[in-house]
Formats: sequence, structure tokens, C-alpha cells
Amino acid sequence: MKRKLIAAIGIAGMMVSIAACGGDSDDGGDKKAGADGYAGETLTVWVMDGSSPDDWQADLAKEFEAKTKAKVKFEIQKWNGIQQKLTTALSEENPPDVFEIGNTQTPAYAKTGGLADLSDLKSEIGTDWSESLNKSAVFDGKQYAAPWFVVNRVVVYNKKIWADAGIKELPKTRDEFYNDLKTIGEKTDAEPIYLPGQNWYHFVGLVIGEGGELVKKDGDKYVSNLADPKVAAATETYKKFQALSKAPKDKDEATPQQGEIFSKGKVGSFIGMGWEGATAIATNPAIEKDLGYFTIPGPTADKPEGVFLGGSNLAVAAGSKKQDLAKEFLKLALSDKYEGALAKANGVIPNKEALQSNLKGNAAAEAAAPASGTGDTTPLIPEWAAVENDPNPIKTYLTAVMKGKSPAEAAKQVEGEFNKRLAQQQ
Repeated sequence: MKRKLIAAIGIAGMMVSIAACGGDSDDGGDKKAGADGYAGETLTVWVMDGSSPDDWQADLAKEFEAKTKAKVKFEIQKWNGIQQKLTTALSEENPPDVFEIGNTQTPAYAKTGGLADLSDLKSEIGTDWSESLNKSAVFDGKQYAAPWFVVNRVVVYNKKIWADAGIKELPKTRDEFYNDLKTIGEKTDAEPIYLPGQNWYHFVGLVIGEGGELVKKDGDKYVSNLADPKVAAATETYKKFQALSKAPKDKDEATPQQGEIFSKGKVGSFIGMGWEGATAIATNPAIEKDLGYFTIPGPTADKPEGVFLGGSNLAVAAGSKKQDLAKEFLKLALSDKYEGALAKANGVIPNKEALQSNLKGNAAAEAAAPASGTGDTTPLIPEWAAVENDPNPIKTYLTAVMKGKSPAEAAKQVEGEFNKRLAQQQ
């Protein structure tokens, strides 16, 4: 599955205020379900390109109509430009009733009033949603969306190169992983790991693993926390592994695509998404027989490395006139049947740990699942939106450290720009 979901949801744009409209229509909003259910109603649902298979949508639409007598109209959206398009749509009289939204962007839309409160839905169907996934759907203590799925990074490795180095078991700890990579460098001609200096989502995972935060509260505002010792510890770990790589220190994992680099058969491993393995196979089909995946090892064997959880939530527009019907849709879409089917089809982590059995047979997804319970996201604050715009100050920070500056020096170098972005009006 070649999907650039993580990159897409991480590209944050400036949010503008959303004036939620349409709640005071003459019919009082929803037509309450009667003997004919919601007959004559059509629910508009925006989903992103690649998020849900056609047959999943068709099966869901058929069951939804049988249950409610209403129809559902799926409208496929592109990630490029979606934030401005959604912002505009939510300010108009007839917004999409239900829509997919990037998990890290949910707080910004909740703050501006564009999302309906789904606390009642959470009580009814979400008592066993995974806390790590549901965290991004909550803002100011209220449930403004429902967790749909996440994906996270794993180690993609070349089985032949690891075997040629004499490595018989996969590493269970960070130190074992590092030592195995050193062994590959000593006993083979391969590059042990391809790790560019700006793979910042992996860096976010290392910060999560250290229990660190990228921002902190200073009075009534958020400011950079890059100078924190926990962040510095994560940076030193990144630097230690990056020193085993020949990858550029001033590029990210997409420049060039690391899956394409790996496909040449000269790299022992890289930190990436499952679809990047598919990229390698598409570039060089012969690599498939040697390609494998494992969970990124943490400091101890009992807990995986921290990972960034990128994914999507489902939300209801505050301005929708069909909120009751929208909730009926979510009850079905988020049911074990359809959550499980989506996980199986797309290899994404479902919103309940009990449904991870649907990932069986998908090697990349099985490797990703163990870390999903302890993973996290970038700071879930509306102010974060501007930070990720190019040039991303965290990438600048990482390159400075990879090129010799101390974490403290690099943090000071980007602090002004980081704080400037956090201060921008949402």
C-alpha cells in the first residue's frame, strides 16, 4: 500500500477562524427518525483519497441505508489544499456532515468552533477506544471527533544483508539494534542504516520515548521546549544512529525517497512506513524476497521505542443540519465490523486494541501495532499548526546537531523562529 498519509497530515497550514453556521434553520436541524427512519435524507461524507477502499464504502453505504432509510454520499478529497477547503466549507451554510480530519489538526478545528461535540457518542460506542488514538480527538475536555485509525513507523530491513552479517535474531532493545547495525557495517559492504538528518517524525518518536515534550507553557502561551534535557537525550540517540548512515544530514526521508534508496540492495535498514517498503518493491521487484519489518526497539525489551502516531479522526460539522443522522453513520462506520475491515484492507491500526487481530498476515502492520499503544503525536494544540511549515525549525535544529552543534546550541539557534510560529494567531 503506497500511501503518503503521514507526510500529508503533517503538512500544517495556517488556520483561519471558522464561523459555524446552519444550526438555526427553520426545521430545527435533523428530521428525527420515525417509522420511515430518515427516508429522503442524504448524508454527505468527505473522506481522503486512499483512506477507505471502494468496497468498504459501498458495503457501509448499503448497510447505512438499510438501517436508517437515508443515503450516504461519499466525496473523495485530496490532501493537497484540504485545510483551506475544509475551513471554507465549515463556514458555509451546507458543510459536509461527516468528514475525515488529520489527527494532529483536530484541535485547531475544535478551537475555532467547526466541530460538533461528540461526547455522547463516546459514551455510547467509545468506552474501549485506545487512549493513545483517542487523545487527539479531545479538546478542552470535550470529545470533538472520533478516532478512526493511525499508522506509525517501523524498521524496514534487508534480510539477506542481516544474514550475511551473521545476525540470527532480531534486536529487542535499542542497544542491540545499534550493535547489530555496527556489525553490518563491519562485516558487510552495506550501509547499516539509511537515516537522513531530517527524518523528524522519527525524532518526534524518540522524544515521546524519553517522555519529553516539544513545547511548554510559559504563562498563557506556548514556547519551544527543545532545550529540555529529555529532548536533548532523544537528539543524542538520533545522532548516534545517524552517524552509521551515509544519508545527507540536511535532507529528510522523502528527499530522495528512502524506499528507492533501499531498493538498490545496498542498505541494511531504514526507519519508515509500511508503504515505503512497497515503494522499494515497485522500484525493484527483486528486493521483495529480502524485505522484512520489525518494531523499533526501545531502551528495554518490554517496551517498544516511542513512535509518532499519524492518522485520521472522523468528525461532524457543527453547522450540519443532520447531526443525529451523522452520529448514526459514525456508529456504523466505527463499529467493530467496519473498523476491522478497514484495518485488514489498508493495514492501518484500528481504534481498539482488540481489533488488531485483523492485521494478521500484514508484516508491516504487525510490526507497527506493538508501538501504537504507547505512541503519541506532535503537541495537540492549535498553535502547533504553523510550526511544520517550511522551513520547519525542528528540521533545522536536527541538521545543526548532526553537523556538530550541541543540542543546547541548536535549540537556541531555532528558538526565536519556533516561538514566533507558536505565537501566530489561529
